[in-house]
Amino acid sequence: MKSQEEPLPKQYNPHLTENKWYDFSLKNGFFHADPLSDKPPFCIMLPPPNVTGVLHMGHALINTLQDIMARYKRMMGFEVLWMPGVDHAGIATQTVVEKHLIATTGKKRKDFSREEFVKHIWKWKEQHEEEILNQLKKIGSSCDWMRHCFTMDETSTEAVNFVFDKMVKENLIYQGKYLVNWDVITQTALADDEVEHEERDSFLWHFSYPIDGTDDHLVIATTRPETLLGDTAVAVHPEDERYQNLKGKTVTIPIVNRQVPIIFDNFVDPSFGTGVVKITPAHDPNDYEVGLRLSLPMINIMNPDGTLNEEGLEYEGLSMSKARELIADRMDKMGCLVKKEQYSHRVGVSYRSKAVIEPYLSTQWFINMAPFKEKLIRAVKEERVKIIPKNFEATYFHWIDNLRDWCISRQLWWGHRIPIWRHKEQKEKFYSSPDGKVPKEIKDTVDEYEQETDVLDTWFSSALWPFSTLGFPHKTAELKRFYPNSSLMTGHDILFFWVARMIMMGEYVMGEVPFKEVNLQGLIFGKSYFKENSDGGITYVTKKERANIEKSNSVPKGVFSKWEKMSKSKGNVMDPLEIIDAYGADAMRMAITASATASMHIDLDKRRFEEFKNFANKMWNASRFILMNLTLDAEDLQSPLDHSLFTLDDKWMLSRCSVVCEELKVLIEGYKFDQVAKLGYTFFWDELCAYYLEFAKPILFQKQGSKKQFRQKQILLLFFLIQSITALHPLAPFITDEIFFRLKSVLPIPSNHEIIQDPHIARIVTALKQVACQKVTYPGKVTDSDIDKDAEGEFAFLIRIITQLRNIRGEMGLPPSAPSELYISGGEKNIQFIKNHQELIGALIRLEKIYFDLYPSSSEFVCEAKVDDITLVLPMPKAFREKEKQRLVKEQDKLEALIFSLKTKLSNKNFTGKAPKELVEKTKLNLKEAEQNLDHVKDKLSN
Repeated sequence: MKSQEEPLPKQYNPHLTENKWYDFSLKNGFFHADPLSDKPPFCIMLPPPNVTGVLHMGHALINTLQDIMARYKRMMGFEVLWMPGVDHAGIATQTVVEKHLIATTGKKRKDFSREEFVKHIWKWKEQHEEEILNQLKKIGSSCDWMRHCFTMDETSTEAVNFVFDKMVKENLIYQGKYLVNWDVITQTALADDEVEHEERDSFLWHFSYPIDGTDDHLVIATTRPETLLGDTAVAVHPEDERYQNLKGKTVTIPIVNRQVPIIFDNFVDPSFGTGVVKITPAHDPNDYEVGLRLSLPMINIMNPDGTLNEEGLEYEGLSMSKARELIADRMDKMGCLVKKEQYSHRVGVSYRSKAVIEPYLSTQWFINMAPFKEKLIRAVKEERVKIIPKNFEATYFHWIDNLRDWCISRQLWWGHRIPIWRHKEQKEKFYSSPDGKVPKEIKDTVDEYEQETDVLDTWFSSALWPFSTLGFPHKTAELKRFYPNSSLMTGHDILFFWVARMIMMGEYVMGEVPFKEVNLQGLIFGKSYFKENSDGGITYVTKKERANIEKSNSVPKGVFSKWEKMSKSKGNVMDPLEIIDAYGADAMRMAITASATASMHIDLDKRRFEEFKNFANKMWNASRFILMNLTLDAEDLQSPLDHSLFTLDDKWMLSRCSVVCEELKVLIEGYKFDQVAKLGYTFFWDELCAYYLEFAKPILFQKQGSKKQFRQKQILLLFFLIQSITALHPLAPFITDEIFFRLKSVLPIPSNHEIIQDPHIARIVTALKQVACQKVTYPGKVTDSDIDKDAEGEFAFLIRIITQLRNIRGEMGLPPSAPSELYISGGEKNIQFIKNHQELIGALIRLEKIYFDLYPSSSEFVCEAKVDDITLVLPMPKAFREKEKQRLVKEQDKLEALIFSLKTKLSNKNFTGKAPKELVEKTKLNLKEAEQNLDHVKDKLSN
């Protein structure tokens, strides 16, 4: 046994180990993948965070789970490529940089040329990209950082241009004037998936439109009075009997005095309002479809910035919301307002800027999604892509059933500029380019053409991520080796944004789905605390109040809590870096892993971090204890274990360790990460530490057993520790690497280790030959005979006996150090079993003497319990009897006073007649419980 350079401190300090072992891994290239390796490949892509982003708990969750899988697969002998990268995030990045320039230079985007502005963004990107990557490294992400990618790097740009050109030439991309989702803040179109919906309170205005040539009028209802400026028809249902006489008639739109037809169309719901709807084709998706079918005029009333254009008459230049108020007021003054009522409805908002989405008629580029629909369905139905959990399949298919063409153009400067060159005069004449340069078809007439100014939707380049990162369109070794990817893990909120589109592009470009499995995780919710206001609203507690609640672990009266999506305004945001600083990266990783249930929302309780900080300390202290009690030298690791010396606890722990390690493999492979954390935690704490270590102490301290047993117990402890830390390494890489290093530093490896015959000692030596814990093969059963269900059953029986004895002693108020006598009677077989293993019972329960088939001479202060056919009788030691008697007398007085009070209350007719029924019933139950407890106390005193 070599001496330790430094003894392990009593407390684990994560800040002394995390950077050290992460840098060690980087220096030794542990995370780097070799495409020419003969190991089976495993490839997983990091969902690229935004280049301007900062780490949040969602990142921490997905990166931790991916890291668990990557580390596990390396330990299972795979050549693992975990590909990292960041996303250029078109809208988000351009918005952030423009705000920065306004704040620092006073200039807006349009005060710069396009080239100047884009240079500013590249500079910003270079300054901030490293920030989020370093944050990912703090978590312990074992990505292949040498292969770090960016969605606008040279390779990605090549892939984007190549695929876009291919789609244009195959008539899958087209340009058209369509109604799009318009973000008036960023002034760009958004795809349907980029629109979030919120329930908002508003008003429903009912206006009358005069029917031309009559004294009658039609009443329409709208939440958008300003859009009447663009009305080109009103519509009723063809079978609505109320309006059959209006065929061929027209109405006049007030304010604009525009005469428009009354049309009959099946899309109208005759039961909504009056059954009459206004038709504004340029500003409503349903009306747009009607306008196309019936060739109605499409009048655009809005500028790109959300103000009214020249079609807005005297309201030109006003915002849509301001014009809404003025037009509603004017309709009222004209006598056209029938009524105004409060109304709650879903409103579309931009997922980036949070601006209210305006349906807007503009010229955009689209991908025709119809040819992909069936392929997307089949990929999942045929299980070429498995969606885990399976319940998300229904969500996936629902999206495909409602699939619309994908709007891929964005009116931005930051992003992949669309590689289309259009003739300046003959607008219908254009060419695409596979390399982003001037198309060869127009090299001689390039002056007659100009490049498209729009950029591609960020999700276009992200959809190519599984193969663009591997070098596509070039035929690289990485592409050959690692495509299709093995797995993908991401949040369920980007199932459509990203996952479905990667499946689509993978099949289209590569002829193969991009990954075999998709594990979708829930969104992280934090607990928010609030107070209810007199008006029915709520006010969230202050940061100081929240800190006091979390510190005291109790919620004050008048304060309520609920789980909500994390938000700064709600005060429930948790910063991963602050959590790491307070609890350590391993504790954070294990806590969020334990919380990663297969649900839509993950309620992340801050107490979980404290729980797993304590667990890390438990791992540390158990390892410290074992290290302090190891006296093994090289010779001790050369002789095989003597199975005849195995005690019941040895057999039990060998079996449990084997079973648990095999179960952990199944759980990790099945993405059941919360169960991985739970099983690892309970095995290490509740089985290895709570029982096996305690049972080992008499032999370790040489109070029992022979020298041979002393040596063997140390080897087994060492074996179980190595199995445990290697099993837990994917979850807690830093502490396990540190413990492993400490083991390596004190344990000598035999010179002839190649010929060691004992499989358990061979596992120890083979493991300790590795340079780090992460290089050790993931543990499992060493031999089939290690799994011993008989030993597990016998040990479970023994633990039940120990548990009952602990309960009895706890009831008596005996401290663990107080010795007591034990009387045991029962069936012969179980009595013999207990006799054979009484030393194990004595290791955990302080017993003065055990008597078999006898009963105490005095029944005073005796407690007993049954375990199957065994009766356990424990007399209270004399030194504690008087104290216990005094306690019982006090308890009797207390219960008698309570019973008197409850009976008095229940005999009061005012209480039983007027109090709520639930309260009366609860009082009766409390009385019954108090009487039962009193009988129990009296029984003890009478004995």
